[in-house]
Amino acid sequence: MDIGYARVSTGEQTLDLQLDALTKAGCGKVYRETASGAKADRPVLEEVLGYLRNGDTLVVWRLDRLGRSLKHLIEVVAALAARGIGFKSLTEQIDTTTPGGKLIFHVFGALAEFERDLIRERTQAGLAAARARGRLGGRPRKLADAKQLELARRSTAGDRPTSPPSVPPSASRGPPSTGPSRTAGSTLRGTMRLDTWRPGR
Repeated sequence: MDIGYARVSTGEQTLDLQLDALTKAGCGKVYRETASGAKADRPVLEEVLGYLRNGDTLVVWRLDRLGRSLKHLIEVVAALAARGIGFKSLTEQIDTTTPGGKLIFHVFGALAEFERDLIRERTQAGLAAARARGRLGGRPRKLADAKQLELARRSTAGDRPTSPPSVPPSASRGPPSTGPSRTAGSTLRGTMRLDTWRPGR
């Protein structure tokens, strides 16, 4: 039995085109879902995969309606094949129930593995180039023991600015004066001038 699966990403999109194509292809039952293709959690897709039985065929309008990526698509189709379930994509005209369709998916699997190997090689080459320049990746090392932790705490405390010592108000005025004040001296000199004044001069 052919089982259809139709999906759109948002409620603003319509399933009419997919439903018409799946019905025309002879699907006896069609599951509908509104969910982003990037999401791993798609309850309707899980329901479809659980409903399929040996000898059934899963039919989609286009490959991207089923898989989040090429890797995910290959994993789903391989899991279906292991259960004796076929897969068809109407737009790409892929049918794994035929020798040609199986060959195409073997090519897809080889391409996905080739892509993973390229990514791994580029990552390793980048890490080797960074190590050659003295750059080491990963998180910084933590303190080895309590002694190093105490040293770090002391150095941090030593960097704190200290406030200048407070000066008492009396100390800022300086020592008290022991000689006659300027006002007293002026008064004394004025008195002496009065004492030496003689009338008639």
